[in-house]
Amino acid sequence: MAETSTARPARADRQDEPFDVVTVLPRSADDARPVRTDIPKADLLRMHRVMTLTRALDTRGMLYQRQGRLGFYLPCSGEEGHQVGAAWALAKGDWLFPSYRVAGVALWRGATLDKAVANCFGNAEDNAKGRQMPVHYSFAEVNWLSISSPLGTQIVQAVGAARAMQIRGEKNVAVTWFGDGSTSTNDFHTGMNFAGVWKAPCIFFCQNNQWAISTPLSQQCAAETLADKAVGYGMPGVRVDGNDALAVAEVMKEAVDRARAGGGPTFVEALTYRMGPHSSSDDPTRYRPSDEVEEWRRRDPIERFRAWALGAGVLTADAVKKDEEECAALVSEAFKRQESVGKPPLESLFEDVYGEMPEHLREQRDFLVALEGGKVREDTSGAAFPL
Repeated sequence: MAETSTARPARADRQDEPFDVVTVLPRSADDARPVRTDIPKADLLRMHRVMTLTRALDTRGMLYQRQGRLGFYLPCSGEEGHQVGAAWALAKGDWLFPSYRVAGVALWRGATLDKAVANCFGNAEDNAKGRQMPVHYSFAEVNWLSISSPLGTQIVQAVGAARAMQIRGEKNVAVTWFGDGSTSTNDFHTGMNFAGVWKAPCIFFCQNNQWAISTPLSQQCAAETLADKAVGYGMPGVRVDGNDALAVAEVMKEAVDRARAGGGPTFVEALTYRMGPHSSSDDPTRYRPSDEVEEWRRRDPIERFRAWALGAGVLTADAVKKDEEECAALVSEAFKRQESVGKPPLESLFEDVYGEMPEHLREQRDFLVALEGGKVREDTSGAAFPL
């Protein structure tokens, strides 16, 4: 269990985080203090597996983009810990309104690698049929709403869904993920305000990875912490070590249980760090000091979890090797399969608006298919992705 779990906890022993950050795992392998957790061993093993799979997906995705085989990629390396911790606390009927840096949540929920990779290629097997940016996943089968590039739009959507479930008397919750930069948006204010007034069963999960692309947190907000913002909206604000999967799991379980019981929303600020670029179009060496990157690299959530799990007998060295090899192979195979899938059929452009296609759209479809010979025109614009 975490050493503290209140909305404004006291400083944890032997940690050099600020006084109000909930933490469970030791900072490094050198700290051998015992850790207590109520998470079953099978779930702990799955946490390691999903974090490893998420890292393998990132590695392959960035490699394919650099080779010119993908147009764009958004990595989440360094943030896998808060993803599995948050996902662990949720139930099947809960609804997810994600940002584009929480792929591990989708994998935990049961989204398939092939569907994720299909989105990166925008091919015929993509749930969005090529009409979304890469890594802007849509998984209706696991209650995962489509990701949007504009910051904060998912926040008000989550509050609306939470309010609807509240009106219906359902016991499910909505969770929305967003970065520190999104706390400066109008949608953040609107969503937090309405959720606080309604006591909607909504969890606001802020991935404070210190940078909104190239803008540091110090230039985004004058408050001492982002969690302090929660006070003005009448809800608890909790700060948690986002690179500590066990701490995030405990904080999220408390927030989710509270929301299910009618206690209202919670704002969670997870302190973490994106070890790579904002996207494949970004060069973080132009604005981030190397010593900062190296400091956070030593707090890698996978290595930190692994060191504890090995010492506690939860994991074995053979199990670690097996997860790494199998996850790398699974991702490699998914990329090979999806790279060979063709583009969505041309007529699919007309199929997502009406349950039954009206005559005027049917005429336009038939005209375009005949004009293009039924083939999708290749993109020759050469335009770069904007993010």
